[in-house]
Amino acid sequence: MTPTIDAIVDCVEPQPGESICDPACGTGGFLLSAAGYIGSRPDLDKDQKKHLKYDALRGIELVDGVARLCAMNLFLHGIGPDDDEKVPPIKTDDSLRNTPSTHYDVVITNPPFGKKSSITIINEEGETDQKSVVYNRPDFWVTTTNKQLNFVQHIRSLLEIHGRAAVVLPDNVLFEGGAGETVRRKLMHECDVHTILRLPTGIFYAQGVKANVVFFNRKPASDTPWTKEIWYYDLRTNKHFTLKTGKLKRSDLEEFVECYKPGDRHNRKPTWTEETPDGRWRKYTYDEIIKRDKASLDIFWLRDESLEDSENLPEPQVLAEEIATDLEAALDEIRGVLEDLSTSSALAQPSDP
Repeated sequence: MTPTIDAIVDCVEPQPGESICDPACGTGGFLLSAAGYIGSRPDLDKDQKKHLKYDALRGIELVDGVARLCAMNLFLHGIGPDDDEKVPPIKTDDSLRNTPSTHYDVVITNPPFGKKSSITIINEEGETDQKSVVYNRPDFWVTTTNKQLNFVQHIRSLLEIHGRAAVVLPDNVLFEGGAGETVRRKLMHECDVHTILRLPTGIFYAQGVKANVVFFNRKPASDTPWTKEIWYYDLRTNKHFTLKTGKLKRSDLEEFVECYKPGDRHNRKPTWTEETPDGRWRKYTYDEIIKRDKASLDIFWLRDESLEDSENLPEPQVLAEEIATDLEAALDEIRGVLEDLSTSSALAQPSDP
């Protein structure tokens, strides 16, 4: 995950003095990467270093233990107050609860996977039940229980005008109808949705769940759509990564970052043409996209070799071994998270007098 996070931050280019928010910060991967990106600049002056330490980064996390772990991670990297007089960078809260009162230059985030927002209710008999949560916010385009669609709307509200965002989203957000179509049409109208990175499975979510990174900039009110064209990079088709033996590396994302052209994205050139049909980087105009069924953003063009040539598939034993390896690696990651949470909980316990 870290190579992908670093590549996303390289594209978004957070600058000294800017405000950066992750409204679903988890243990702080995006915030730490942004801090490292800014902090590595050799030209930071005293005020910029002070801003980075105390004011640049803000995160919201729903789970208290994870929020404390995130704050600890940032503190160990020199981010956050060393007394009670300054505002801590991480807050435990439900990001979606209220219309934001503070806006940010940059929002980078990976909202929690799960189609519906819900809370756990414990009744008088001690039984638990999951109740769907609907956020009736005046700044939202549509009311829905879909967690990812709510986060897309929330991120747009979090941004300053001309602020920029990169958000990890599952495929269903790109193609489903109803509220999904409404959000996509509104987002393309009110923001410049300029880039979508199609990721392999298992990078941010579990194996088999397909994810994308959607990059967009918030814009002022306009009668015409701000989105003129969307550039796609397909890092999924005919790519094969595993959690343990074939991990995605930063070098695997180098072509994408070069194609993205951070700081110069209006001079992009496609690698796909009719003469080079295997090119992974191409653009679609707003007019082409808006005519698609449900204004779907789920676009792919590369020939999937695994579907067309069964002779290229690995032997069944190899496939089974890869599945077993991925499951073992996933269990290792879960154990690591449990250990981190246990450590965080232990540190939070008051000491005996």
